[in-house]
Amino acid sequence: MRALGLPTASPLAGLPDTVEIWEMAPRDGLQAEASILGIDDRVELIERLAAAGCPVIEVGSFVRPDRVPAMAGSDEVLRRVSHLQARTPVLVPNLRGYELARAAGAEEIAVFLSVTESFSQSNLGASREAMEAAAAAVVARAAADGVRVRGYLSMVFGDPWEGAVNVRDVLGLAQRMRAFGVSELSLGDTIGVATPGQVTEVIRTLTGEGIPITDLALHMHDTYGQALANVAAGLAAGVRVFDASAAGTGGCPFAKSATGNLATDDLLWMLAGLGIRTGIDLDALTETSAWLSAALRKPPTSRVAMALAR
Repeated sequence: MRALGLPTASPLAGLPDTVEIWEMAPRDGLQAEASILGIDDRVELIERLAAAGCPVIEVGSFVRPDRVPAMAGSDEVLRRVSHLQARTPVLVPNLRGYELARAAGAEEIAVFLSVTESFSQSNLGASREAMEAAAAAVVARAAADGVRVRGYLSMVFGDPWEGAVNVRDVLGLAQRMRAFGVSELSLGDTIGVATPGQVTEVIRTLTGEGIPITDLALHMHDTYGQALANVAAGLAAGVRVFDASAAGTGGCPFAKSATGNLATDDLLWMLAGLGIRTGIDLDALTETSAWLSAALRKPPTSRVAMALAR
């Protein structure tokens, strides 16, 4: 199948020439897998992704190891990949996590908040109010240190306990995060229930209230097979940054029924067909996906990875 090469590029009017992909496999991917990779394997994964051309690789999370065992040793992982040209942000939940990340050399971080109260209690173990206060403290410290911060909004499109999420609640959290200093906001379809019309509505609501489209990213899960369609809606609405995970690894360990992330392999194939450049080599990425799937002792969920493997 590799003899077919990339799909024929057929650009569509109004779409960009380039987009940026945040590779999530080493953090959001691995944290939800049954198999736990050792530090050496996690470092090799990150090095493989960087060699494939991934410009941004989220390499770990400074959370309690008893809560997310797969992220234990993120400090060592971060130190060992500091030589790479790729950006290597890490997730931090509070000031203690921030201090540990900085001690390990972090120059870019991300904070994580839930639009819904139920998910905040289940995933983060605290109320939305408490978690927003913790995130605000982290962002203030990061600003003083000159550290770049990204903000994740989870449960943007639906919640397994509360059902539909009001777009005004999404807007309110987005505005609060920007007020305490977060520029780039990644909108998360944590349980994979979003559809293209809903994605378009959320983006229009946020941009209509003054949030620049250049500050928005999309983080899609493929639970119901809608992730690529949602990316297409995001592209049409002006989004230029997308999160994805090699081989479709991960999901959300704290959200009922949430299966894998959007596979980077599948996203690259679609973007190549639209003539949109990412700087990532698809062959190298799918080879890394095959390596990762073998390390996790599971087949890839990526359709492209499976097709090219055959």
